[in-house]
Parts: sequence; C-alpha cells; structure tokens
Amino acid sequence: MSFDIPPTPEQPQEQPPADRFPRREAPRDALEEALHEIKRVIVGQDAMLERLLVALLAGGHVLLEGVPGLAKTLTVKTLAQVLGGSFKRIQFTPDLVPADLIGTRVYRPDTGRFETELGPVFGNFLLADEINRAPAKVQSALLEVMQEQQVTIGGETHPTPRPFLVLATQNPIESEGTYPLPEAQVDRFLMKVLVDYPTMSEEAAVVDRSLGHAAAPRERLSIADLDRFAAAADRVLVDREVIQYAVTLADATRRPERYGLDDVAPYVEYGASPRGPIGLVRAARALALLRGRGYVAVADVRDLALDVLRHRIVLSYDALTENVSADDVLGRVFSAVDEPPADHLRRPEAAA
Repeated sequence: MSFDIPPTPEQPQEQPPADRFPRREAPRDALEEALHEIKRVIVGQDAMLERLLVALLAGGHVLLEGVPGLAKTLTVKTLAQVLGGSFKRIQFTPDLVPADLIGTRVYRPDTGRFETELGPVFGNFLLADEINRAPAKVQSALLEVMQEQQVTIGGETHPTPRPFLVLATQNPIESEGTYPLPEAQVDRFLMKVLVDYPTMSEEAAVVDRSLGHAAAPRERLSIADLDRFAAAADRVLVDREVIQYAVTLADATRRPERYGLDDVAPYVEYGASPRGPIGLVRAARALALLRGRGYVAVADVRDLALDVLRHRIVLSYDALTENVSADDVLGRVFSAVDEPPADHLRRPEAAA
C-alpha cells in the first residue's frame, strides 16, 4: 500500500554531516568520544545510552521503564557531567504539588515584594524519578513544561535551558500507590525505552568496579557543541520512501486488517498517533548522524521503531487478558510491512 506524500522542495546535494566539519569536529567522532567517557562509569546499557543521545539530538524526551537498581539515575547524572549541562532530580511522591516542580511566587517581608522562586525543572537534564507516583495534576505540570519548554509564573514567562531533556522513570513491578500516566500524556515522550538486567559478564564488571573508587567522568562536550550537532541532524537527508515507510508502520497499527493482520486487530484499541511517524523520522535522522551518515537508512527507522511506537499503542482488553504486549503487536506489524529497497533511496554521495 502506498501513500501520496507531498513533494518536498529540492534540496541542494551535499556531503554527509561528518564531512562538513574538520576531522576533530566531526559529530560522530565527538559523540563517540562522549559515549566512551560515559561508559567509563556505566557498564552495559548500550541501547539506552544510544537512545539518550538520539533524544538529545532530536529534541525529544525519554520514558525509562525498568526495575530499581539498573543505574538509571547514575546514567542521567553522568550524561550531564560529560555533556557539560546542569542536572536536576525530582523524586515523585503522592504529596507533590505543581509548585514543587515549576516554582512559585514567594513574599519577602524585608522588601515587601513577591519574588519568583524557580523550581527544579530549570536544568538541562531533568530526572523525573517514578513519575507515576505523583497525582495527575503534577504529571500534567511536568508534561506541559516538556511540550512548551517554558513556565509561566505570576504572569511572567520563564524559558527552560537549552537543551532540555526530561528522563522520566517508572517501575513496572509495583502498582500500589501509583497514578498511571494517561495515554495522551505518554504520547508526548519521543521514546519509551525498556531497561533490562545486565548480562552476567556486565554485572560482574559492575560488582568489580564497586570494590574500588568510582570513576570520575570528565566533560567532553559543551552545550554549544550539542546545539551544533542538533543542527547537523536537521540537515540529514530523508528520502520520501523512508518517510512513507515510517507512516506505513504507524498506519498498520491503526488499521492492521488492511495489511493482512486480522489476527492482530482484536488486540489494538487505538494505533499510533501522528506524533509516532514524526518522532520516528526525527529520531532516525539523529541516529544516522551518530552512525556517521548524511542520509537516513531504513535500518535507522527499524532500529528505533519499537522505542518510538510501543507507548503510542493502546491495547484492548483482549490483549491484556491474553498477555499480549505492544512489542508483540509491533513485531507482527514489522513482518507485514515491506521495507523500501535500499538501492532506491537518495544518498548525498549521488550528487553530480
């Protein structure tokens, strides 16, 4: 099945982003150096680290789901130290109120005036720990900041620092005393990453490192570098066939019967929203930059599709009773949707 995608203006043929900078300033080299520095502290979790860098370059936020003790907090803190940004952490609890996040107006008796006290959301890297333990009003306050990247207090608007990355965590093994995020709010996260246990060799390395002194990460990039690399990601070429492939994946979650997935249809209440393919293509551009290419390959889309789409699918009651997950549904979707031939995609090196 094909879709009519509006033609895009002709773009000047150009070389991959890695060739636009001197060797020492190539985005791939600099980002790999930063990633290597993070791995001096964090053992394993390679997929999570890659997704965090992709989210930074794509300007999105990440929802991390995993049991306690998988180094989620340490990862975000280390990321902030290596990338030269400020790190803030909020432990979500049922008694939290929106002012605890965004700030409030405080009366100063000595001056007789109200002053604005900004909350902890004003940082480059914000860890919202166990976001599902706070009531809906607090969750909405944070998600509004994520969407608008600004806060209005007392009629005055305060923009958040740039870049602004929110990493929210939730524990999948506890439901008592939690407030599950509404689907419309979860949809605002660019990706939902499932954090699994490390392998036995990785866990042995973690234990061995715990017996000595913890490595002190060094700053390898600046906020200005991140802005420059994010701009480079915006220049990565995306062929219309790749866009059509991303849109088709999302459409197959909404109308599975059109793709011969009649057995999947009873398990899906609502498919991915339009934010799905938009976020998927944006993230794929960032991943292509990380991999040293100036164009998006189909593999970039496929590698990120689970993380970008899994939280945008609303499963039916049948799926819940039969223990069918969103990943199970997406696995069937991937097998039913044909990938565009790689040799048909436009590449910058084809320039005359």
